[in-house]
Amino acid sequence: MQNRVVEISSDGAFVSVSRGFLVVSIEGQETGQVAIDDMCALIIRGHGSSLSINICSRLAKANIPVVICQSNQSPASVIWPVSGHFSQGLQMQAQAVANKPLLNRLWAQLIKAKIDAQAFVLANHDINSNDIQEMTARVKSGDRDNLEAQAARRYWPRLLGKEFRRDRQTDNINGALNYGYTILRAGVARSILAAGLHPSLAIHHQSRGDALRLADDLMEPFRPWVDNIVKQLSDEIGAKTEFVMEKDHKARLVAVLSMDLQTKRGASAIQTCMDRMAQSLVQVFLGEEKNLELPQNPLPLVLVAGK
Repeated sequence: MQNRVVEISSDGAFVSVSRGFLVVSIEGQETGQVAIDDMCALIIRGHGSSLSINICSRLAKANIPVVICQSNQSPASVIWPVSGHFSQGLQMQAQAVANKPLLNRLWAQLIKAKIDAQAFVLANHDINSNDIQEMTARVKSGDRDNLEAQAARRYWPRLLGKEFRRDRQTDNINGALNYGYTILRAGVARSILAAGLHPSLAIHHQSRGDALRLADDLMEPFRPWVDNIVKQLSDEIGAKTEFVMEKDHKARLVAVLSMDLQTKRGASAIQTCMDRMAQSLVQVFLGEEKNLELPQNPLPLVLVAGK
């Protein structure tokens, strides 16, 4: 299954392809390789890294996005495939003409799942979440009461402290969240492309110039699992020590895509859940289904990812 995120963080790395493997070299010495068939995304953070058009084409053929990050771990650019699915045109047309009531209904499903997961993460850390859990029953079409924001205002101070403020432009804990969300975003983008959908045609997000607005929509229910890992890392470091991202921290955040959630088909890795969600979205757009296939929360014993 394609669930391996390959990150290039070293400066001056050279990326090539050999016999179905992505090969990374530094100063002429091979430092690692991974089978392309096992990959779901390539993330590049190292300055001066280089890769050829041939590699981009090979990854595009496998529906693997290439994400280029800024210094704060947020994506600056994404190279995504534009073809490769046999019924892509039909599905994109259905996606493009989806009406507002349908999109509002889908957004409510995503937000309900997100708030439910936030409540689960808090409860798993023995933090009161009853009021947040109660909000899931009140999410209406389009989340017109903006319960997503109401839940967030209660969720973040409880999870990461009263002084914490979510800021995409800062480092430390926010940088770790950015990094984890980048992993999710790349994984969802791969699922979207594999399903034959267009990543810019959003359900809800309307950011101008963002080529992955649909990925931003579909990753919402999975964000709390990144938050959970960052909470674990923060607790391990301690409140009196400045949070600095280490190699081990990144490995544990990358492992979020392999974390098992409960589904109607049994326990499944998050990347598999994303794939099924994107495929179910196609069915919704085509009028074959009414609801997204969304995962449930994990068992408490398997909440820890990457350990």
